[in-house]
Amino acid sequence: MFLRILSAVLLLTPVVIALPRLITGWYARAHIQNMDKVEAKPVAIVFGAGLWRDGTPTPVLRDRVATAAALYFSGKVEKLLMSGDNSHENYNEPGAMRAYALSLGVPEQAIALDYAGRRTYDTCYRARDIFGIRKAILVTQSFHLPRALYTCNALGISASGVEADRRVYRRGSLVYWNLREVGASLVALWEVHVSKPLPVLGDPEPIFPLEAQ
Repeated sequence: MFLRILSAVLLLTPVVIALPRLITGWYARAHIQNMDKVEAKPVAIVFGAGLWRDGTPTPVLRDRVATAAALYFSGKVEKLLMSGDNSHENYNEPGAMRAYALSLGVPEQAIALDYAGRRTYDTCYRARDIFGIRKAILVTQSFHLPRALYTCNALGISASGVEADRRVYRRGSLVYWNLREVGASLVALWEVHVSKPLPVLGDPEPIFPLEAQ
């Protein structure tokens, strides 16, 4: 009997672990749109994705910023919220994202920076509570977009998503990123529905008057 129970547990464990990834993927299907058809919203939220040692954005992050810039130039959004990690003095994701956006021609007044967007949950939470965002287009790669959409919508932001896959990424990297999303999706569901942790907060910095959203 014990062996049967153990076998059943071992067989079901991968299913249980993978279920949140399936849930977020199913949920996101109705919220992902291409750039031409996505409904215009006040702001695009751009998620951090790492820096090189010299402090410049990785290709994944450059693709996110470039996609957000394209949304701005096409009139789909009025502002870009660059959200990333700045927990160390020599690591400034939002600053690097801003610099790259400026190099693409995005005006400085169209860019807002979130220096405490260390995780997807933190970015969505702070977008709502610090920056007063109620509607947004989320900009990230397809492997990450389902979790981002689920998290932001669950936290009260009416969010749609545009994929930032602007190049062919290395197969090994894609495998790693997708495997990582399995565990990250499980954590995301736990946090938005059960533990509800508080991220780093601070004084409100609304991007727009609330009535404009």
